[in-house]
Amino acid sequence: MTVNRIPPRSGTAFLLPKGARLTVIDPEGEQVSDLVAYNRHDTEEVISNGRTLDYLSKIYLSTGDAVYSNRSNVMFEIVEDAVGRHDFLLTPCSADTFRIIYGHENPHRGCFGNLAEALAPYGIGPDRIPTAFNVFMNVPIDAETGVLRVDPPLSRAGDHLTIEARMDLIIGLTACSAEQSNNYAFKPIDYRIEGAD
Repeated sequence: MTVNRIPPRSGTAFLLPKGARLTVIDPEGEQVSDLVAYNRHDTEEVISNGRTLDYLSKIYLSTGDAVYSNRSNVMFEIVEDAVGRHDFLLTPCSADTFRIIYGHENPHRGCFGNLAEALAPYGIGPDRIPTAFNVFMNVPIDAETGVLRVDPPLSRAGDHLTIEARMDLIIGLTACSAEQSNNYAFKPIDYRIEGAD
């Protein structure tokens, strides 16, 4: 079974047919992967954190949870989860993220830029990149104040998350570029696809 590697601070895009499984693997530990999904046959239908969190009534998704589109259709289901903590609130990091939050003068283009480049061949422009499902990202929320904190991922070397497509999908996937998200070290992300022709 082929395992593909996304180099640090980069991204890719590919097709995931209905019924196929995608396993996202953290090969070295403490590395986030931003995941976005589109209906392969109509890319106006896209992953929706708002719909998903509304229907599930929770912010932390794990095994057995469905992820919905902006049209309230199930795009995929989480079928295996070795970590149990992922983020579905924060937008993909971008050059503006690094400029505004980190004060970088020559910022990296971040996951947003990497997704934009990877999705362009599918006719998906930057303005259509939604909030990603941030695999392995650890974002605790203070119960009293609602303040968000980005902590190191709980994932360890070899930990994985597997989803099963409920429709034909276009997937964008990154090895996240944000320092804080990855405990200030940039590492690769591995992935494999099962059940695709």
